[in-house]
Amino acid sequence: MDSVEKGAATSVSNPRGRPSRGRPPKLQRNSRGGQGRGVEKPPHLAALILARGGSKGIPLKNIKHLAGVPLIGWVLRAALDSGVFQSVWVSTDHDEIENVAKQFGAQVHRRSSETSKDSSTSLDAIIEFLSYHNEVDIVGNIQATSPCLHPSDLQKVAEMIREEGYDSVFSVVRRHQFRWSEIQKGVREVTEPLNLNPAKRPRRQDWDGELYENGSFYFAKRHLIEMGYLQGGKMAYYEMRAEHSVDIDVDIDWPIAEQRVLRYGYFGKEKLKEIKLLVCNIDGCLTNGHIYVSGDQKEIISYDIKDAIGISLLKKSGIEVRLISERACSKQTLSSLKLDCKMEVNVPDKLAVVDEWRKEMGLCWNEVAYLGNEVSDEECLKKVGLSGVPADACSTAQKAVGYICKSNGGRGALREFAEHIFLLMEKVINSCQK
Repeated sequence: MDSVEKGAATSVSNPRGRPSRGRPPKLQRNSRGGQGRGVEKPPHLAALILARGGSKGIPLKNIKHLAGVPLIGWVLRAALDSGVFQSVWVSTDHDEIENVAKQFGAQVHRRSSETSKDSSTSLDAIIEFLSYHNEVDIVGNIQATSPCLHPSDLQKVAEMIREEGYDSVFSVVRRHQFRWSEIQKGVREVTEPLNLNPAKRPRRQDWDGELYENGSFYFAKRHLIEMGYLQGGKMAYYEMRAEHSVDIDVDIDWPIAEQRVLRYGYFGKEKLKEIKLLVCNIDGCLTNGHIYVSGDQKEIISYDIKDAIGISLLKKSGIEVRLISERACSKQTLSSLKLDCKMEVNVPDKLAVVDEWRKEMGLCWNEVAYLGNEVSDEECLKKVGLSGVPADACSTAQKAVGYICKSNGGRGALREFAEHIFLLMEKVINSCQK
């Protein structure tokens, strides 16, 4: 269960390494917009995600796909859906990151070259952001590399700042780790326990553990930040659940992070439901979109056997699979694939056909999944409960989905999307059993 330590600080941490200036002054109540009318304007709380283009470890890590979503997209979704921010910003120096941020609904602050260096601190970038945005009273600095962040965490912290009067709140996680003093090489000393008595070594369940900053977020009022502090004044921590405390930078590698996100991540306001129908666009999803014509003018297409296996696995698990195309494909050619799927071709309005199939099966939209790749798939992708596109889908389709495959169309994308469906269905089943 989340818990919060509430209390004022007697000293402040100084991220910039300056001599401590003591405790910052108390915040003066913001009355902008309320003078003369007796109505006080609520303080402007802005979410700010710092996302430089440069990364020494993984190039453009902040927009690398994690479980089918750009890494930064996970925290942007949580911030926007929390409903507590007057504005949500991404501070970046890179065009591709800017495009992804806008795709998810965030505003973009283009940071200067001075605050984009490897030596630049987070505080430098936040102070620069504030210098351009006088309307902001409180900054919620959210780490882009914390993909298991949930809106509920941000809502509780916003309440602490706005209602309980804290000047700064930061995230922590509880760990049960015994610490020992470090011995330098060449020094003839013995290590000493730092937080336990080896003669009375406690069991995990008998020890409360210790709190560590997990870097997921730092909320601070403007006056603190402008003085060079992210933590100070009346200060408190917010304890996050251990399973939600994932830091891609230090904790785990990418494949393990994907499994954690699929199990504990936040997938949006709509509650996940069990998928009963998958509709797949034929050209560019089931196939690679290439069409070959034989000497006798017969159409020839190719597909990946992995995708055929994916269809078989979906059907065995009780999920109906249907195929659709806006093109007048040869049904005879498609039938020769022996996929045993109902299909509709030469479809001018895909959404209408999918809606008809949905009603025929007695399903709600959240029980339908759709794999598409073209502009003509956009409405279906936005409407269904679970949407996906191959890696080489058009930009319009990519902007409309919740999952972007690593595989291209006709090269395993359908099988990959099937695996994604299975993982999410396991999440649905586990949540129903709790």
